[in-house]
Amino acid sequence: MAQGNIDDLKKVTLLAGLSDQDLQKIAQSCAWHSHKAGEAILAQNSDSRDMYFVVSGAVQVVSYSLTGREIAYAIVPEGSYFGELAAIDQKPRSTNVVAQKECVLASLTPNAFEDFVRAHPDVAWSVMQKLTGIIRSNDERIMDLSTLDAHQRIYTELLRICKPDPVTKGRWMIYPLPTQHEIASLVSTTRETVARALSSLTARELVQRKGRTLYILDKEKLTELSHQLAGKA
Repeated sequence: MAQGNIDDLKKVTLLAGLSDQDLQKIAQSCAWHSHKAGEAILAQNSDSRDMYFVVSGAVQVVSYSLTGREIAYAIVPEGSYFGELAAIDQKPRSTNVVAQKECVLASLTPNAFEDFVRAHPDVAWSVMQKLTGIIRSNDERIMDLSTLDAHQRIYTELLRICKPDPVTKGRWMIYPLPTQHEIASLVSTTRETVARALSSLTARELVQRKGRTLYILDKEKLTELSHQLAGKA
């Protein structure tokens, strides 16, 4: 089991602004864990109720269809947190959580989490904002699955995660580019479909890949493709 201190907790954005004294109390209340990449952390429908701070590394929130296809909901990076739903409503876990890369986590029991949130209204407000974001994101995901074909969902995901290229004005980029498997699980399709979509975009000279970077050469055209009627892309 890993060990941590207040310097580790200072990396967590939810705890920003807390005094060293408050951080020390939290650190003493936490259980500390280390996980290797790919290791299971939480299982769907399990009775675990703790919430977790990601002190280092990253974890992925996933579920599985009846056919075994992985469906990714989110990647929780260093400095964020997860598990608050079960800690709040005391119901079984709604998803699985696995270590995306080697990570160190700090967990609070539901009672400790409740005491912490009640003692810090700013923290409670931040948790509410995150939950609101989850609801909005899920609404968008449901709409995408209902109205877009697989290629459109891939294009939409690329647009969602791209950032302005700091070197070339007007160009956009994705770094590090998720694996085809990761993109597939995020948009509920297959790795082969992702491969075909990326090959098509490359052939149209809308994107260019160099190493782990995907450059979007024509964001306007990619946006247009993402909005075309299913079957017309």
